[in-house]
Amino acid sequence: MKPADLIRLLSLAAIWGASFLFLRIGAPVLGPLTAAFLRVLIGAVTLAVCLALMRVRWDMRGKLRQVMALGVINSGIPFVMYSFAALWLPAGYSAVFNAMTPLMGVLIGAMCFGERLTLPKAGGVVLGVAGVAVLTRTGPVAFSPQVVLGAAACLVATACYGLAGFLARRWITAQGGLDSRLVATGSMFGASLFLLPFCAIALARENTLPAAGPGVWLAMLGVGMLCTAIAYILYYRLIADLGPVRSLTVTFLIPPFGIVWGAIFLGEQLSWAHVAGGALIGLAVWLVLRPTAPVAAGGTAVPGPGRS
Repeated sequence: MKPADLIRLLSLAAIWGASFLFLRIGAPVLGPLTAAFLRVLIGAVTLAVCLALMRVRWDMRGKLRQVMALGVINSGIPFVMYSFAALWLPAGYSAVFNAMTPLMGVLIGAMCFGERLTLPKAGGVVLGVAGVAVLTRTGPVAFSPQVVLGAAACLVATACYGLAGFLARRWITAQGGLDSRLVATGSMFGASLFLLPFCAIALARENTLPAAGPGVWLAMLGVGMLCTAIAYILYYRLIADLGPVRSLTVTFLIPPFGIVWGAIFLGEQLSWAHVAGGALIGLAVWLVLRPTAPVAAGGTAVPGPGRS
């Protein structure tokens, strides 16, 4: 791996790790639905501006509906789930749970798409579940129904990410492919339209916008522009330079950054449960992602494992 690629990989992990910090700041004040909507809206606008600056031609090849539906599954629902999790869980917890994305992909592929479940992958799933159990039962946050709800929300998000990968292959790649930058931008607009009515209802019941100070708005700009739009551009550049499999190693690096950012900026407590649970999940992800046979290149990628 070239030094420039390593720097981009570490930068992407640091940026995606910071997304949990930003949500931890914004979601409790704005509410999870409003925070999720603002994130996808800011991300969509930023990506649209970036595409205009890069002079990318808006040719969706008749796939706009599929791309927007993919955005609901790949961004809209997961971002709401992580915003809910931010009400109850430290940023480091959510970052570690996010590493379950490849394991969810294995389970969904085996159950719904006829993917072969090998022994190493099955072992990875078991280790991943063990890592989640260690983190929730012995972590620095007291075990409670709220912690369980937060963990469940994170796992729903990772399941959506896993499902989105297979749907993207069926809806986009198998139908002739599409510029991944257009997929990212179109999916953000689809997620924005999906979340708009829910956000409007939430604000009609309780207008949280006046309570948001400069710090909250800076957090939302950070999670929308930096952790969503700019991160996707970095991720696609990594895919082009390293390939999709090696780019997924960012999954290993996101939890440490998420934990460190939470400890530095929010004073979140660290414990050996972070190390034990994170190590189990990291080993599980390695078992799932390690190449067992040559894989054909090509295909349209969707936003990566740290998209939260």
